[in-house]
Amino acid sequence: MNSMGRFSCRILIALAMTTAMMGSGEAMRFDLKSGDSKCIADDINQNAMTVGKYSVINPLDGYPLPDSHKATVRVTSPYGHHYHYAEHVESGNFAFTAAETGDYMVCFWAPDHKPPFTLSIEFDWKTGFSSKDWSKVAKKDQIEEMELELMKLLDAVSSIHNEMFYLREREEEMQELNMATKGKMATFSFLSIFVCLSVAALQLWHLKSFFERKKLI
Repeated sequence: MNSMGRFSCRILIALAMTTAMMGSGEAMRFDLKSGDSKCIADDINQNAMTVGKYSVINPLDGYPLPDSHKATVRVTSPYGHHYHYAEHVESGNFAFTAAETGDYMVCFWAPDHKPPFTLSIEFDWKTGFSSKDWSKVAKKDQIEEMELELMKLLDAVSSIHNEMFYLREREEEMQELNMATKGKMATFSFLSIFVCLSVAALQLWHLKSFFERKKLI
């Protein structure tokens, strides 16, 4: 194998390992009873790209989806900001860059109906590296295969860096929380010991006074 081939192989191996580590992709199918709701959350870093698409599975092949089988979908941020809202739809998609770090929520509602029925919904949600459509990037920029793989690798490395920075921030927050908790526990322990000693001293004083009044001592 020539040097270019070996280099290409190393790039592809590194890319495969990095892609496995980075980005979250969640494809699923779930059932939703009429009148009920279901919410799905994903912990997304600030400035991370996320895309999602959903569709209600038609129970009647060859016929239009019944109007009663359409769903309402809402995407909200950790602070309650709305990123997507679609009412009474059979399919849709959303894409945005997270403005804040935390749990983003996608909620589905099925309309109430008599007699009750069950919706089957397909949902695909990708975040970070996995959210990019690299085939469109290659087609748009007319780039070579090797350049495309390098772009993927650089983007994955950037995602790893952001993820590591985020994890470090979370670790620091947890350490601060642990320190604060330890401080509160130490204060509580000191107060508990003080109260116990005070009660014991009060009981001794009460017993001594009682025995003195009875002239037992």
